Amino acid sequence: MPDWDLLLTDARIATMRADLPDYGIISESAAIAINDGRIEWLGEQSQLPAHTAIEQRSMNGRWLTPALIDCHTHLIFGGDRAAEFEQRLKGASYEEIALSGGGIVSTVSATRAATAEELFAAALPRVQALAREGVATVEIKSGYGLDLETEVRMLEVARRLQDATPVDVRTTLLAAHTVPPEFKDDADAYIDLVCDEILPLVAKRGLADAVDAFCETIGFSAAQVERVFAKATQLGLAVKLHADQLSDSGGAELAARFNALSADHLEYTSSAGVDAMAASSSVAVLLPGAFLTLSETQAPPIEALRSKKVPIAVATDCNPGSSPICSLRIAMMLASRIFKLTPEECLAGTTREAARALGLLHDRGTLEVGKRADIAMWDLSHPRELAYWLGTPQLADLLTSGQTTRP
Repeated sequence: MPDWDLLLTDARIATMRADLPDYGIISESAAIAINDGRIEWLGEQSQLPAHTAIEQRSMNGRWLTPALIDCHTHLIFGGDRAAEFEQRLKGASYEEIALSGGGIVSTVSATRAATAEELFAAALPRVQALAREGVATVEIKSGYGLDLETEVRMLEVARRLQDATPVDVRTTLLAAHTVPPEFKDDADAYIDLVCDEILPLVAKRGLADAVDAFCETIGFSAAQVERVFAKATQLGLAVKLHADQLSDSGGAELAARFNALSADHLEYTSSAGVDAMAASSSVAVLLPGAFLTLSETQAPPIEALRSKKVPIAVATDCNPGSSPICSLRIAMMLASRIFKLTPEECLAGTTREAARALGLLHDRGTLEVGKRADIAMWDLSHPRELAYWLGTPQLADLLTSGQTTRP
């Protein structure tokens, strides 16, 4: 009886392990053995044990890396906001558009009006586009419903996407995204609804893996978010935060205080915020697509995050308003050009650190024995090219849990 399900040989492997230098490269003539969807052996091919496999495939010198992970998206929504994109190019600010009834609220109206089938049909090509670039895990947030019915509908659609694609979908409840129109004069009452009705139902039905909130002048105060986080923690749900995107609202400190999985955006995070994150296990998730789309000028404190050894992830932030980008490769390219991340930091940020930002590093994000066999196979001369080329199809194949995906 064969020992392994699949044996990949003649490969060059970048494990992305943090304890190994230079992309975690272990060999340029290596092999990986897979059984029951997990990596059972990897190393130099000359050290390959005398085992048999049901299937053996030569990689012919291709590079193997962990499959990519998009750890921050809002890719389920109704309508689009191309008109607002045009408004911003004519001089309107993100805040001005939001305060005039546009922004998130306009997407809320379109999402509430959409059926589950319409939301699913619109989101499916976005997930498939990510998979074609080597993404095997994607986080999807709710947050365009802002009422019990639509928030639940969005999360249910996200679970359907998990079943309809080879991509592993992690769901996040973002009911505290902005104040809905019916609560425009009483944000605290809406937070009551989130804490007393939406969160308990979502937790009871197992629809969310984590809870997020938007801590900002056009979102919710730190005190309001703290109420949401306290309830989520009580219900056994992990938390994460949209923090300090438009102003220093103390979001990074708040995220660190709750030991959040991540604090995301961080353009205006102070040194105190960086220190707080460094003392916690929270990951800094950079979203260069939003930075570019909103014509932001203040970059996140990259050097401070580096010097304090705060883990840095990179994600698309795919959404109709501030980041209409459905390409993690583009996000990597932007992170290198705009935020000056190195190509290795970009790849770590979309593999190892993205897994950490979802609480999944024990299971994926690096190529190691025991982890899920989520493996991207690339036609490259070196993994640094993943943050270098734009528009060049370099993915040869993608394995999710050891199964071949034809992107």
